[in-house]
Amino acid sequence: MAERVLIGSRKGLITLRKDGSRWAAGPASHLGLPVSYAMHDPSTGALWAALDHGHWGTKLQRSDDDGETWREVPAPSYPEGSVVSEGKPATTDYLWVIAADPHRPGRVYIGTEPGGLFVADEGGPFELVEGLWNHPTRTQWFGGGRDGAAIHSIVFDPRDDARILVGISCGGMYETTDGGATWAPRNKGLFADFLPNPAAEVGQDPHLIVMSPTEPDVLWQQNHCGVYRSVDGGANWTDVGQKDGPVKFGFAVAVDDTDPETAWVVPAINDECRTTLDAALCVCRTSDGGKTWQSLTRGLP
Repeated sequence: MAERVLIGSRKGLITLRKDGSRWAAGPASHLGLPVSYAMHDPSTGALWAALDHGHWGTKLQRSDDDGETWREVPAPSYPEGSVVSEGKPATTDYLWVIAADPHRPGRVYIGTEPGGLFVADEGGPFELVEGLWNHPTRTQWFGGGRDGAAIHSIVFDPRDDARILVGISCGGMYETTDGGATWAPRNKGLFADFLPNPAAEVGQDPHLIVMSPTEPDVLWQQNHCGVYRSVDGGANWTDVGQKDGPVKFGFAVAVDDTDPETAWVVPAINDECRTTLDAALCVCRTSDGGKTWQSLTRGLP
């Protein structure tokens, strides 16, 4: 069976397809445009792409013929009168992530900056998830490297169609167990050294949150201040990174399809040096839940 990888870049969307042992580049789409995220919805077969036009702002595109043609779908927009804070209207500045609900065919969620979660059935229109936007702690969220808070991770519990987790920079991880009506922060054990109270429940800075496919209670998080792991569904987090590096700061984390103890990260040095040669060439792996790490590539030791 053919396999596919969607690669969003600053110059368009690149598709790689594998048939047998060979990989080949498919047709490129949205040439010359930054693609902030791309996703394949297995329930409908649709491809989705989030674009970041320098002049026209955020745009959302959908393809129903495997990328041969695309059509614009109205991007998520905040209801009239929505504000980030007093005197600052809420506008969609960036589309960070697109996720298909595995329990409801055709339902798609999008995480945006400034910290809004939107949902649509069968292609739209997208509506703001008010339960999260109106959470009393939202006023404590702030931008991590950008002007506004960003929802960049959306995780579905395969056992429970009412449970969804989101990662917010800088806010932390939030959980709903009633399909989005109510939400609660789940950040116990995280440590943000840039906060007045590093152990604060709100204001943590996850960069990416992923769930083990075989053990949904096992979560991995690449955080601004370490690599964290939870074995109780996010109720408690443990720092499994390396205090003195290199496995600490980074943006990517992936967990093995069959082994919840095995994960990979791509260490970086810090915000300002995320594209240095050493960081770009280093991938680290653990197979014991983060007790030990091994560098798999040339670069950081």
